[in-house]
Amino acid sequence: MAESETRGTPERPSRMSRRTALAAMGGAGLGTVGVVAGGVALAGGAQNRTGTPVLTVAADGRKPACVLSPETTEGPYYLDYEMVRRDITEERPGVPLILRVTVVDNATCRPLPRAAVDIWHCDAGGVYSGYEGNTLPGGGTPPTGTPPTGAPTGAPTGTPTGPPPGGGGGHAEPVNDLTFLRGVQLANGHGVAELRTIFPGWYQGRALHIHVKTHVGGTVDRAKKTYAGGHVSHTGQFFFAEDLAEQVAKLAPYKDNTVTRVKLDEDGIYQQAGSGLLTIRPVHGNRIERGLLATITVGVDPSATPDPV
Repeated sequence: MAESETRGTPERPSRMSRRTALAAMGGAGLGTVGVVAGGVALAGGAQNRTGTPVLTVAADGRKPACVLSPETTEGPYYLDYEMVRRDITEERPGVPLILRVTVVDNATCRPLPRAAVDIWHCDAGGVYSGYEGNTLPGGGTPPTGTPPTGAPTGAPTGTPTGPPPGGGGGHAEPVNDLTFLRGVQLANGHGVAELRTIFPGWYQGRALHIHVKTHVGGTVDRAKKTYAGGHVSHTGQFFFAEDLAEQVAKLAPYKDNTVTRVKLDEDGIYQQAGSGLLTIRPVHGNRIERGLLATITVGVDPSATPDPV
């Protein structure tokens, strides 16, 4: 998809009033609550797990202050294809999900037009494009055969290899050239980038999540429809409320995923990040299977070039 398909027109941001800042943050201000569908709250608002809103109000009650989104692990399945396209599904089955990300300068709360939002995640069966099977941290597949019995004997020898459990560190080399559920969109003049995808599935060791990078200062190659140049200012992950995850897990094709789903309070990366919970609402009444809208605000330092985690 060409760069011109992003919504709005990049423009120089002006100083925002508190009311305008709150609107630009997607309503993620004090007192934000989740949308309820079928008597179950789909999300707890754009807050971290301790209940602190993404947007807080200073002591004078007027000047907004944005929170810097925490850096999290890139994980082993990032591929720098950087394809600029709004719809990244490539016909993968699952609950349709519109992901709407607002990127702001954490120091000023001003939107960051033309910031590139780069996302990737697994499909309903827990598989990333470029890889195969129910993906494990490090690129392996679930073990088969009879599990060992009895206590281990002797001390381990040699140096441990591979990334730590839970998807942290390292990089797994791709085994195919598939590209589903990967893509980039540029933020419009309000700092908003929108991508069409599906609700992700899960795999061993991780709660449901979407990976994200924000790039600043690059350009779009219109012929190749790819993003190039600039620098990565933030690497993070978005997460899903447990009540919604339980509802989706009962739907096809998610119900065919036989891997035990890790919950948020069992996911070390979510616990370390302390934020990144998406605000989600259904787009067709209470019929979550027909589509969901997920929104979040990412506060970044546009001049930062953090080392990969």
